[in-house]
Formats: sequence, structure tokens, C-alpha cells
Amino acid sequence: MDGGGLANNQANNQTDALNRAYRASRKLATTKGVDRSRGVQAMAQALENSFDDILEANTLDLEASREMAVPELIWEWLKLTPERLGTSIEILYRLGELSDPIRRVMNASYQLDDSQTYCQLMPLGVIALIYEAFPELGAIAAGFCIKTGNSLILRGGSEASNSNQVIAQALQGAIEETGLPSGCLELLPSEQGSSVKDLLTQDRYLNLVIPYGRPTLVQYVMQQSTAPVLKSAMGNCYLYWSATGIIDMVCSMIVDSHASEPDPVNAIEKVLLNHHQESVSLLKLWEKLQKHGFKLRGDAELVAEFPEHLTLVDSSEWSQAYLDKIIAFKKVGNIDSAIAWINQYSSGHADCLVTESYQESRQFAIGVDSASVYINSSPRFSRNPKRGDSVFLGMSNQKGYRRGMINLEALTTLKQVVQGNGQF
Repeated sequence: MDGGGLANNQANNQTDALNRAYRASRKLATTKGVDRSRGVQAMAQALENSFDDILEANTLDLEASREMAVPELIWEWLKLTPERLGTSIEILYRLGELSDPIRRVMNASYQLDDSQTYCQLMPLGVIALIYEAFPELGAIAAGFCIKTGNSLILRGGSEASNSNQVIAQALQGAIEETGLPSGCLELLPSEQGSSVKDLLTQDRYLNLVIPYGRPTLVQYVMQQSTAPVLKSAMGNCYLYWSATGIIDMVCSMIVDSHASEPDPVNAIEKVLLNHHQESVSLLKLWEKLQKHGFKLRGDAELVAEFPEHLTLVDSSEWSQAYLDKIIAFKKVGNIDSAIAWINQYSSGHADCLVTESYQESRQFAIGVDSASVYINSSPRFSRNPKRGDSVFLGMSNQKGYRRGMINLEALTTLKQVVQGNGQF
């Protein structure tokens, strides 16, 4: 087959998959919540039954990635340990147990005469997940989508092709066995399907695109997609250490924020120091962080004062995520300066304050233009928190479609229903 014929065949395969997902989404939207929950539970069981096969496929991906010199960060994201896979299975079981969000009744913003108006949460339709490495993320996203009555298109990276294939086959088998519509989960193999850009322009079928990976991937999807995008964010979170803040709390928050595996979404990577902080406190903090394996950087003023502890940070780094155990420090005059700097350079999804001042805490909470703020509290991200009644796919820093934690309701939309009595 010539190049043109191959490209046409790949495009046809993608269109067929999108068509199947679209038709399945129409059927899935009308299914009962108990049936969708049963499907998610069956998906969890299918992953358990395929546990060894998935890890074996992942080993093949890891070996191939080593040969292709895949970046260390991607290799770590790709490495599917038994613990990570087990956690994903636990998340699917929990999703199956949560109450059904679809057709949940909510108050409408206004009422018409001689009628009753209300709103209901409804499925979006077809969602595409475009992701780097993280093979288990496809399974978690599938649970989110089936639970909310949406079809899912998976487009993973080539580095995880074997893992993604085995996981998708297990999930599709569970979906078929529970009688859910065929086509509600489709995998587009990276080595066989058409380009990501071709998928992103299929707004005729797609109702939402979720990119997950490095900032470069997220930005590419934002620029190319003709369908709505739920932008995820990772790294480049700031912490302001007030003059009244406790050093042990600063250290604990930084270390804990990096402890979420395998993707420390809310990792603190930049620290703004009040200029009144004493040198002895700074040295104590840096020694503690270095013992935890962190590499430390600083602005020109700090590097000149502490050349043996810090390396000079490039100006471009203040707005970039390291996605590594690296912390950059900068001195600022006061909380006003800190807020202004954070609003200009942070990723805008999770920023922190350490202070003993209630006034500063209120000023920070109101003034910082981020999806979430953490005051004397670790921003560590968890997909499956022990407390509360929700599970999270990731974090969004956008102000448009959704902002903050990506939960089940983030994959729904509102339908307004007007129930009249025949009087006009």
C-alpha cells in the first residue's frame, strides 16, 4: 500500500472508531445508573484478572523505551508497578460504589409561570483522553466516563502501546459482558492511527478533549483542538513563606507535595521568601530539603549570598514546571509582592502560604488567582482521597469549562427541563 493509501486507511479507522463511540454514547446516556456502576465494577475485576498480563506488557514497553532513549520523566510515568495498578483497581471499585451523578435534579435559575423548571446533570457524549505514558490513567478515565454515561476515545503515547492495548482489551471485555453498548470505549493505537491533530479536529463527534502529560502536550492540544478542552495542570506551584511562617511547616509542605506517585500534580516547585527571613532559617530549610534529595536554585540575590547552596535560576524557569525534585527560591518584599508574582508566573492551579497571620491568610486566599489555595496545609494531590465522596482524575487551572479538581461532575453537562400544565 502506498503512503496515500495508508493515510486514508488510518483516517478511515479513526472515523470508524469515532462513529462507534458516538453511537454508543447515545445508548449509554439512557442506561440505568446501576447498570453503569455494574460495568465499572466489572472493569475493575477484569483488570484484576489481567494483572500479570498488564505488568508483562508494561515490561515490554519499559524495555523498548530504554532502547529508544525515552526521557527519564516519561519512563518513570510509564513504569506500572503492582502498587500503581492495584490503586487503579481500587479507584474503579470505588467509582462503582459512588452514587450516580446522571439525571441528578438541581434547581433552575428561574421559573416560568404555570410550569415547573428544573435542571438535570447529563452526559457530555464522547470524550477523548490524550495522554503520555501513565497506562493506568486510561483505565481510570474509562471508569469516570462509563460512570457518567460517556463514551471514551483513548489516544496514548507510543511508549505505552503494549500496556494500553492489554488494558483496553480487558476493559472492553468487561463492558461487553455486562451488556453496555459496544463502542463506548475505543483505543486508537498510536502506531496505527492517524495523527493527534486529526483527532483533535473531529468536533463533529467529540464533545470534550482531556490532555494529560507534560505542559507541551497540554498546550499543543489547546492550540489544535476544535472541540472543547478540559485543560489539566501539573507542577509549578508556588509557596510564599511569610515572615511569621514556621520553618518546619514549610519543609513538611514541600516534601509532602512531592510525595504523590507517580504524578505529583500539586508539587511545590517555587518558594517566595519574605525578605525578613533570617539566614540561619534559610540554611536550616535548605539542608533539610537536600537531605530529601532536592536540588536547590535561587535568584541572583540569594545565589550571591549563598553560592554553596544554590545555583542560579534562569528567568524563564519561573513560569515553567520542573516536574522533578527541584525547588527555586526568590526573595520578595511582602505578601503583596508575592501575590503579584504568583499571579504572573505560577501555573494557577495550586498555590500555598505559610503564615501565622489571619489577615495574611485572607489576603492570600482572595488575592491569588488560582484554582485552589492552601494555607498552612499540604497541597498534595490524591486521586482517591480517604475522606469525602469523590474521586479525582486530575486538576484543571482553566477558568472556562471547569476549574479545580476534575471529578465525576466535570464530565457532565446541564439540561434544563420545563414541565408545564398546558396553561399559557
